[in-house]
Amino acid sequence: MSSAAVTTQSATPATNAGKSVLARLGNAFVGRLVIIIPYVWLLFFFLIPFVIVFKISLSQTAIAIPPYTPALDFSGGISGFLDQLKQLSLDNYTWLTQDALYFNAYVTSVIIAAISTVLTLLVGYPIAYGMARAPATIRPTLLMLVILPFWTSFLIRVYAWIGILKPEGLLNQLLLATGIIHQPLIILNTYTAIFIGIVYSYLPFMVLPLYSALEKMDYSLIEAAKDLGCPPISAFWKITFPLSLPGVIAGCLLVFIPAVGEFVIPDLLGGSQTLMIGKTLWNEFFANRDWPVSSAVAVILLLLLIVPIMLFQRAQARAQEMDR
Repeated sequence: MSSAAVTTQSATPATNAGKSVLARLGNAFVGRLVIIIPYVWLLFFFLIPFVIVFKISLSQTAIAIPPYTPALDFSGGISGFLDQLKQLSLDNYTWLTQDALYFNAYVTSVIIAAISTVLTLLVGYPIAYGMARAPATIRPTLLMLVILPFWTSFLIRVYAWIGILKPEGLLNQLLLATGIIHQPLIILNTYTAIFIGIVYSYLPFMVLPLYSALEKMDYSLIEAAKDLGCPPISAFWKITFPLSLPGVIAGCLLVFIPAVGEFVIPDLLGGSQTLMIGKTLWNEFFANRDWPVSSAVAVILLLLLIVPIMLFQRAQARAQEMDR
Protein backbone atom coordinates (compact mmCIF):
# COMPACT_ATOMS: atom_id res chain seq x y z
CA MET A 1 0.00 0.00 0.00
CA SER A 2 1.40 3.39 -0.94
CA SER A 3 2.16 6.11 1.55
CA ALA A 4 -0.43 8.40 -0.11
CA ALA A 5 -3.21 5.86 0.52
CA VAL A 6 -2.16 5.52 4.15
CA THR A 7 -2.18 9.27 4.54
CA THR A 8 -5.66 9.51 2.98
CA GLN A 9 -7.09 6.80 5.23
CA SER A 10 -5.63 8.41 8.34
CA ALA A 11 -6.90 11.83 7.32
CA THR A 12 -10.46 10.69 6.70
CA PRO A 13 -11.32 9.82 10.35
CA ALA A 14 -9.78 13.10 11.50
CA THR A 15 -11.84 15.02 8.94
CA ASN A 16 -15.03 13.24 9.95
CA ALA A 17 -14.31 13.90 13.62
CA GLY A 18 -13.77 17.58 12.88
CA LYS A 19 -17.05 17.79 10.96
CA SER A 20 -18.95 16.06 13.76
CA VAL A 21 -17.51 18.48 16.32
CA LEU A 22 -18.54 21.44 14.16
CA ALA A 23 -22.00 19.96 13.69
CA ARG A 24 -22.43 19.51 17.44
CA LEU A 25 -21.25 23.06 18.08
CA GLY A 26 -23.61 24.36 15.40
CA ASN A 27 -26.57 22.47 16.84
CA ALA A 28 -25.73 23.68 20.34
CA PHE A 29 -25.50 27.29 19.11
CA VAL A 30 -28.83 27.04 17.28
CA GLY A 31 -30.47 25.47 20.33
CA ARG A 32 -29.24 28.24 22.60
CA LEU A 33 -30.17 30.90 20.06
CA VAL A 34 -33.75 29.62 19.96
CA ILE A 35 -33.91 29.95 23.74
CA ILE A 36 -32.19 33.35 23.86
CA ILE A 37 -34.31 35.10 21.21
CA PRO A 38 -37.56 35.17 23.29
CA TYR A 39 -35.67 36.51 26.31
CA VAL A 40 -34.04 39.22 24.19
CA TRP A 41 -37.48 40.11 22.82
CA LEU A 42 -38.90 40.40 26.36
CA LEU A 43 -35.89 42.45 27.45
CA PHE A 44 -36.20 45.08 24.71
CA PHE A 45 -39.98 45.22 24.32
CA PHE A 46 -41.19 44.56 27.87
CA LEU A 47 -38.60 44.94 30.62
CA ILE A 48 -36.83 48.08 29.35
CA PRO A 49 -40.10 49.94 28.54
CA PHE A 50 -41.46 48.92 31.95
CA VAL A 51 -38.35 50.30 33.68
CA ILE A 52 -38.71 53.57 31.76
CA VAL A 53 -42.38 53.90 32.71
CA PHE A 54 -41.60 53.04 36.34
CA LYS A 55 -38.84 55.67 36.36
CA ILE A 56 -41.26 58.31 35.05
CA SER A 57 -43.79 57.31 37.73
CA LEU A 58 -41.26 58.32 40.39
CA SER A 59 -40.80 61.77 38.84
CA GLN A 60 -42.66 65.00 39.49
CA THR A 61 -44.75 67.00 37.03
CA ALA A 62 -43.04 70.01 35.50
CA ILE A 63 -43.72 72.58 32.79
CA ALA A 64 -41.13 71.26 30.40
CA ILE A 65 -40.59 68.91 27.48
CA PRO A 66 -41.08 66.14 28.48
CA PRO A 67 -43.43 67.38 31.23
CA TYR A 68 -41.66 65.91 34.27
CA THR A 69 -38.45 66.29 36.25
CA PRO A 70 -36.08 63.37 35.53
CA ALA A 71 -35.62 60.87 38.32
CA LEU A 72 -32.68 58.51 38.78
CA ASP A 73 -30.64 60.44 36.22
CA PHE A 74 -26.92 59.73 35.85
CA SER A 75 -26.14 63.13 34.32
CA GLY A 76 -24.92 64.37 37.71
CA GLY A 77 -22.63 61.43 38.25
CA ILE A 78 -22.78 58.84 40.99
CA SER A 79 -23.13 61.44 43.74
CA GLY A 80 -26.03 63.12 41.94
CA PHE A 81 -27.69 59.76 41.37
CA LEU A 82 -27.39 58.92 45.08
CA ASP A 83 -28.87 62.30 46.03
CA GLN A 84 -31.82 61.68 43.69
CA LEU A 85 -32.25 58.21 45.17
CA LYS A 86 -32.59 59.72 48.65
CA GLN A 87 -35.21 62.20 47.41
CA LEU A 88 -37.41 59.63 45.71
CA SER A 89 -41.05 59.62 46.79
CA LEU A 90 -44.15 57.61 46.03
CA ASP A 91 -46.41 60.66 45.91
CA ASN A 92 -47.91 59.65 42.57
CA TYR A 93 -48.89 56.24 43.90
CA THR A 94 -50.26 57.82 47.07
CA TRP A 95 -52.33 60.18 44.95
CA LEU A 96 -53.97 57.23 43.22
CA THR A 97 -55.23 55.92 46.56
CA GLN A 98 -56.64 59.32 47.54
CA ASP A 99 -58.65 59.95 44.37
CA ALA A 100 -61.67 57.66 43.92
CA LEU A 101 -61.59 58.22 40.15
CA TYR A 102 -58.74 55.77 39.63
CA PHE A 103 -60.16 53.11 41.92
CA ASN A 104 -63.52 53.29 40.17
CA ALA A 105 -61.80 53.12 36.79
CA TYR A 106 -59.88 49.99 37.82
CA VAL A 107 -63.00 48.29 39.20
CA THR A 108 -65.15 49.22 36.19
CA SER A 109 -62.48 47.98 33.79
CA VAL A 110 -62.18 44.64 35.58
CA ILE A 111 -65.97 44.18 35.68
CA ILE A 112 -66.42 45.04 32.00
CA ALA A 113 -63.51 42.81 31.01
CA ALA A 114 -64.85 39.91 33.11
CA ILE A 115 -68.38 40.16 31.68
CA SER A 116 -67.00 40.49 28.15
CA THR A 117 -64.80 37.43 28.70
CA VAL A 118 -67.76 35.34 29.84
CA LEU A 119 -69.86 36.49 26.87
CA THR A 120 -66.99 35.76 24.48
CA LEU A 121 -66.64 32.28 25.97
CA LEU A 122 -70.37 31.62 25.57
CA VAL A 123 -70.24 32.69 21.93
CA GLY A 124 -66.86 31.20 21.06
CA TYR A 125 -67.22 27.73 22.61
CA PRO A 126 -70.01 26.52 20.28
CA ILE A 127 -68.10 27.93 17.30
CA ALA A 128 -64.90 26.13 18.29
CA TYR A 129 -66.79 22.92 19.06
CA GLY A 130 -68.50 23.00 15.67
CA MET A 131 -65.18 23.59 13.95
CA ALA A 132 -63.56 20.69 15.81
CA ARG A 133 -66.39 18.31 14.88
CA ALA A 134 -66.58 19.49 11.27
CA PRO A 135 -65.12 17.32 8.48
CA ALA A 136 -61.36 17.63 8.17
CA THR A 137 -61.67 18.90 4.60
CA ILE A 138 -63.45 22.13 5.57
CA ARG A 139 -61.61 22.90 8.83
CA PRO A 140 -58.94 25.04 7.09
CA THR A 141 -61.71 27.10 5.51
CA LEU A 142 -63.42 27.59 8.87
CA LEU A 143 -60.12 28.63 10.44
CA MET A 144 -59.61 31.16 7.66
CA LEU A 145 -63.09 32.60 8.30
CA VAL A 146 -62.23 33.04 11.99
CA ILE A 147 -58.95 34.78 11.19
CA LEU A 148 -60.39 36.81 8.29
CA PRO A 149 -61.39 39.88 10.40
CA PHE A 150 -57.70 40.42 11.23
CA TRP A 151 -57.14 41.31 7.57
CA THR A 152 -59.06 44.53 8.19
CA SER A 153 -57.89 47.37 10.42
CA PHE A 154 -59.13 47.11 14.00
CA LEU A 155 -60.11 50.79 14.01
CA ILE A 156 -62.15 50.44 10.80
CA ARG A 157 -64.02 47.45 12.23
CA VAL A 158 -64.93 49.41 15.37
CA TYR A 159 -66.09 52.36 13.28
CA ALA A 160 -68.27 49.96 11.28
CA TRP A 161 -70.12 49.07 14.47
CA ILE A 162 -70.97 52.75 14.93
CA GLY A 163 -72.80 52.62 11.62
CA ILE A 164 -74.61 49.47 12.74
CA LEU A 165 -75.59 50.48 16.29
CA LYS A 166 -76.44 54.19 15.97
CA PRO A 167 -80.16 55.15 16.16
CA GLU A 168 -80.41 55.52 12.36
CA GLY A 169 -78.03 52.63 11.76
CA LEU A 170 -78.49 49.35 9.96
CA LEU A 171 -79.70 47.39 12.99
CA ASN A 172 -82.47 49.82 13.88
CA GLN A 173 -83.52 50.15 10.24
CA LEU A 174 -83.83 46.37 9.96
CA LEU A 175 -85.82 46.05 13.21
CA LEU A 176 -88.11 48.94 12.23
CA ALA A 177 -88.68 47.54 8.75
CA THR A 178 -89.65 44.12 10.12
CA GLY A 179 -91.98 45.66 12.71
CA ILE A 180 -90.13 44.17 15.70
CA ILE A 181 -89.70 47.65 17.22
CA HIS A 182 -91.52 50.94 16.65
CA GLN A 183 -88.83 53.29 17.98
CA PRO A 184 -85.06 53.14 17.44
CA LEU A 185 -83.11 51.39 20.16
CA ILE A 186 -80.46 53.39 22.01
CA ILE A 187 -77.48 51.03 21.88
CA LEU A 188 -74.58 53.29 20.93
CA ASN A 189 -72.81 55.07 23.81
CA THR A 190 -73.92 52.41 26.30
CA TYR A 191 -72.24 49.49 28.04
CA THR A 192 -74.13 47.16 25.71
CA ALA A 193 -72.24 48.62 22.76
CA ILE A 194 -68.95 48.12 24.62
CA PHE A 195 -69.76 44.46 25.26
CA ILE A 196 -70.71 43.96 21.61
CA GLY A 197 -67.50 45.60 20.43
CA ILE A 198 -65.23 43.64 22.76
CA VAL A 199 -66.91 40.30 22.04
CA TYR A 200 -66.71 40.88 18.30
CA SER A 201 -63.11 42.12 18.35
CA TYR A 202 -61.66 39.46 20.66
CA LEU A 203 -63.74 36.47 19.55
CA PRO A 204 -60.89 34.92 17.47
CA PHE A 205 -58.61 35.00 20.53
CA MET A 206 -61.16 32.80 22.31
CA VAL A 207 -62.04 30.51 19.41
CA LEU A 208 -58.50 29.55 18.38
CA PRO A 209 -57.30 28.16 21.76
CA LEU A 210 -60.62 26.39 22.24
CA TYR A 211 -60.42 24.84 18.79
CA SER A 212 -56.85 23.71 19.44
CA ALA A 213 -57.94 21.92 22.65
CA LEU A 214 -61.14 20.42 21.23
CA GLU A 215 -59.55 19.27 17.99
CA LYS A 216 -57.05 17.10 19.90
CA MET A 217 -59.70 15.45 22.06
CA ASP A 218 -60.40 11.73 21.70
CA TYR A 219 -64.10 11.64 20.80
CA SER A 220 -64.24 7.89 21.37
CA LEU A 221 -64.63 8.82 25.05
CA ILE A 222 -67.95 10.48 24.23
CA GLU A 223 -69.10 7.41 22.34
CA ALA A 224 -68.12 5.19 25.26
CA ALA A 225 -70.06 7.44 27.65
CA LYS A 226 -73.15 7.22 25.42
CA ASP A 227 -72.83 3.43 25.28
CA LEU A 228 -72.83 3.38 29.08
CA GLY A 229 -76.05 5.40 29.17
CA CYS A 230 -74.63 8.83 29.92
CA PRO A 231 -76.86 11.67 28.61
CA PRO A 232 -75.24 14.04 26.09
CA ILE A 233 -75.33 16.99 28.51
CA SER A 234 -73.69 14.99 31.29
CA ALA A 235 -71.09 13.67 28.84
CA PHE A 236 -70.29 17.23 27.85
CA TRP A 237 -69.78 18.48 31.43
CA LYS A 238 -67.94 15.37 32.61
CA ILE A 239 -65.73 14.70 29.57
CA THR A 240 -65.68 17.41 26.90
CA PHE A 241 -65.50 20.51 29.07
CA PRO A 242 -62.81 19.23 31.50
CA LEU A 243 -60.62 18.13 28.58
CA SER A 244 -61.04 21.54 26.92
CA LEU A 245 -60.27 23.44 30.13
CA PRO A 246 -56.71 24.42 29.07
CA GLY A 247 -58.16 26.06 25.96
CA VAL A 248 -60.83 27.78 28.06
CA ILE A 249 -58.24 29.22 30.43
CA ALA A 250 -55.94 30.32 27.61
CA GLY A 251 -58.81 31.95 25.71
CA CYS A 252 -60.10 33.74 28.80
CA LEU A 253 -56.64 35.15 29.54
CA LEU A 254 -56.17 36.26 25.92
CA VAL A 255 -59.49 38.13 26.07
CA PHE A 256 -59.50 39.42 29.65
CA ILE A 257 -55.99 40.91 29.75
CA PRO A 258 -56.29 43.26 26.74
CA ALA A 259 -59.95 44.02 27.52
CA VAL A 260 -58.99 45.49 30.91
CA GLY A 261 -56.83 48.15 29.28
CA GLU A 262 -59.02 48.63 26.19
CA PHE A 263 -59.27 52.24 25.03
CA VAL A 264 -60.57 52.37 21.45
CA ILE A 265 -63.81 50.42 21.95
CA PRO A 266 -64.99 52.26 25.10
CA ASP A 267 -64.07 55.60 23.56
CA LEU A 268 -65.86 55.06 20.24
CA LEU A 269 -68.78 52.84 21.27
CA GLY A 270 -69.19 53.74 24.95
CA GLY A 271 -69.15 57.50 24.69
CA SER A 272 -67.50 60.12 26.85
CA GLN A 273 -69.18 59.01 30.09
CA THR A 274 -67.62 55.54 30.09
CA LEU A 275 -65.07 55.19 32.88
CA MET A 276 -62.35 52.68 32.10
CA ILE A 277 -58.70 52.70 33.02
CA GLY A 278 -57.58 52.90 29.38
CA LYS A 279 -59.47 56.16 28.86
CA THR A 280 -58.28 57.49 32.21
CA LEU A 281 -54.70 56.71 31.25
CA TRP A 282 -55.10 58.47 27.90
CA ASN A 283 -56.61 61.57 29.55
CA GLU A 284 -53.75 61.80 32.03
CA PHE A 285 -51.14 61.51 29.30
CA PHE A 286 -52.58 63.74 26.58
CA ALA A 287 -55.25 65.96 28.19
CA ASN A 288 -53.71 66.69 31.60
CA ARG A 289 -50.12 65.99 30.47
CA ASP A 290 -49.45 64.44 33.87
CA TRP A 291 -46.98 61.79 32.78
CA PRO A 292 -45.84 60.74 36.28
CA VAL A 293 -49.37 59.98 37.50
CA SER A 294 -50.32 58.26 34.25
CA SER A 295 -47.15 56.15 34.47
CA ALA A 296 -48.09 55.15 38.00
CA VAL A 297 -51.54 54.14 36.72
CA ALA A 298 -49.91 52.04 34.00
CA VAL A 299 -47.50 50.35 36.45
CA ILE A 300 -50.31 49.35 38.83
CA LEU A 301 -52.42 48.09 35.93
CA LEU A 302 -49.52 45.97 34.70
CA LEU A 303 -48.91 44.52 38.15
CA LEU A 304 -52.60 43.75 38.60
CA LEU A 305 -52.53 41.75 35.36
CA ILE A 306 -49.15 40.04 35.76
CA VAL A 307 -49.49 38.80 39.35
CA PRO A 308 -52.59 36.61 38.70
CA ILE A 309 -50.93 35.19 35.58
CA MET A 310 -47.80 34.27 37.52
CA LEU A 311 -49.87 32.65 40.27
CA PHE A 312 -51.83 30.69 37.67
CA GLN A 313 -48.66 29.50 35.96
CA ARG A 314 -47.20 28.40 39.28
CA ALA A 315 -50.37 26.49 40.18
CA GLN A 316 -50.42 24.88 36.74
CA ALA A 317 -46.78 23.83 37.09
CA ARG A 318 -47.51 22.25 40.46
CA ALA A 319 -50.49 20.40 39.01
CA GLN A 320 -48.32 19.03 36.21
CA GLU A 321 -45.71 17.86 38.72
CA MET A 322 -48.38 16.11 40.76
CA ASP A 323 -49.67 14.35 37.61
CA ARG A 324 -46.19 13.00 36.94
